[in-house]
Amino acid sequence: MRRQAQKNQAKMGSIRIISGQFRGRKLPVLSHDGLRPTTDRSKETLFNWLMNDIRDAHCLDMFAGSGSLGFEAISRGAAHVTFCEMFAPAVAQLNSNASQLQINDQVNIIGADACNSKAIARTTPFDVVFIDPPFHQGLVEKALTNLIQLQLITTKTLLYIEHESTLQSVQLAPASYHLKTLKQQRTGGFAYGLFHCIKQ
Repeated sequence: MRRQAQKNQAKMGSIRIISGQFRGRKLPVLSHDGLRPTTDRSKETLFNWLMNDIRDAHCLDMFAGSGSLGFEAISRGAAHVTFCEMFAPAVAQLNSNASQLQINDQVNIIGADACNSKAIARTTPFDVVFIDPPFHQGLVEKALTNLIQLQLITTKTLLYIEHESTLQSVQLAPASYHLKTLKQQRTGGFAYGLFHCIKQ
């Protein structure tokens, strides 16, 4: 029994909330090949970029995984975060961590495919969207296309996109849309940046 408990414990990691209301809090997360939490360094850079925009924002954390970005947003004053994640055990952990932080009324946790689901649809666009999918699967384009089709973003929506450094450009459908780079950095094998989606 103890051996099994140790085995289960070994499958857990943790994320740390860097700043804000829950500064320093560590949350348990699944250690799984498909889950790749944003590094603290990248997260700190991102929220420095969003310093004047995150308070009272309505955010969408696509491919939420550990929920690292969404929980950080809540801690720094976001009004509401919708988490979208299709891996059921990760969804359960997101719900558990939201309850632990006592922020259930500020979050909506959806177990669905962020690229193809209408489950994330709402009547008003999001202010900030975090897009940090598994690499090398063309998911950035698919996620953005879904957001456009569901009218969940405007030209003012701030899009954080983390992707493999080999990705040179994003081809959107419909082709009348393109990304305008606001901030961008490359480090190691990945790149990340802040963008607007503009209709030509």
